[in-house]
Formats: sequence, structure tokens, C-alpha cells
Amino acid sequence: MDSGDASGYSAGVDDDYESLLSTTDAELLKRAWRNEKAAPEILQHETALVQRSREQIQLMEETVEEFSKNGVDPLTLSLYQMDLDRTLFLLRSYLRTRLQKIENYAFHIQKNTDLWNRLSKQEQKFAERCIDDTEQHLDQSVLSKLPHGFKSHLKQSSLSLADDMVPEPQLDQYVICRSKKFLGSFQLDDSGEEPVNIEANDLYALPYKSIKPLVESGQIDLV
Repeated sequence: MDSGDASGYSAGVDDDYESLLSTTDAELLKRAWRNEKAAPEILQHETALVQRSREQIQLMEETVEEFSKNGVDPLTLSLYQMDLDRTLFLLRSYLRTRLQKIENYAFHIQKNTDLWNRLSKQEQKFAERCIDDTEQHLDQSVLSKLPHGFKSHLKQSSLSLADDMVPEPQLDQYVICRSKKFLGSFQLDDSGEEPVNIEANDLYALPYKSIKPLVESGQIDLV
């Protein structure tokens, strides 16, 4: 095998190794967490990944407990404990971030079928409780004391055409993103500006609304 073939083979092995690492559940959970933290709107709930992560956490907890009882080398035990703590942090932070978005935008999510279907069954129940509690609080503290045309939870008055009292995520905000693959020329919007040339592993600050389809399809990761 000549040097050119050897270098090409080595590059191929490295690419396969990087691809394998990026598809482990630990990396997938980290990616889902980063995307959820950076995206202004709630993303699709990673149901299968969350379930697998919970099963792995249970297995790691059992392993750490067994190692501790059997007097396994402290360094080995600490490495397993660190891996467990990292996975627990990522999963809890991922789920907590989603709950915060549901609390902030519960009414908006409920009236949008696409957003509502992104929630897990437990999150949908949580959203319904948030909406019920908010409506009850507003009725008791404010709306019951206002004139008839101003008693809506969603509109400032009966003359309002849109639900102008419902907070919505700002999809035009800029986010930091990166693609692992070369995506080529990408048109951000209809403003007539020149397309952005998206290179592999380069960082870009772009409006979330423009790259939303690429985030949802997994072609771009938020940072």
C-alpha cells in the first residue's frame, strides 16, 4: 500500500470513528440538550433517546453501587460515577429546559398543533395544568374585576383580532450554529441578500427562523 492509499485509508477510518462517536446516546443527548437550550422555540421531544438514557442511568447506578460494595479500585469507581453524573445532568437539564419553555409559552403551544405534537404525553399534561392554573389566577386576581370586553385570557379586548396577550418565542433571534458537513450555498430568506456558504465545522451567527428546517432535519446543530 503506497503512502497515498495509506493516508486515504487513515482518513476514512478517522471519519468512521468520528461518525460512530457522534451517534452514541451520550453524544445524541448532549446534542439534543444544546439544541434545546439554544433554540427559542420548543423542539421535538426525543422520546426514544430519553427512555434509553433513563435505562442507562439505572444500569450505571446499579454498577456504581455494586463496585462500591465489592471494593473496586477507587479510580475506576470515580470514573463510572463521573459518567453517571454527566448523564444525569444532561438529562435533567434537557427536560428542565423544555418545562421552562412550556411554562413561558403554554398558550401559544396549545393553539399550535405542530408545537403541541412536539410534547411528550407528560409534557402535554404539564402544559394543561399550567394553562388551567394561569387562567384561574388571572380570573381571580384581575379579569373578574374588569369590564365585560376585557375578560379574555388571550386578547387585550374583544376588539382585538389576534391573540395579542399570548407570548410567543422570537424566531428572528440570532443563534450560533455549526454543520458537520458541507451544505453549500444556503438562502436565508426572501430579502434578496446573497446566500450563505455553509462550510463543515465553521461557526455561524444566523437568524433561527432561517435555519429552522436545517435544525429540525439534523443538518445543523446549535451551539
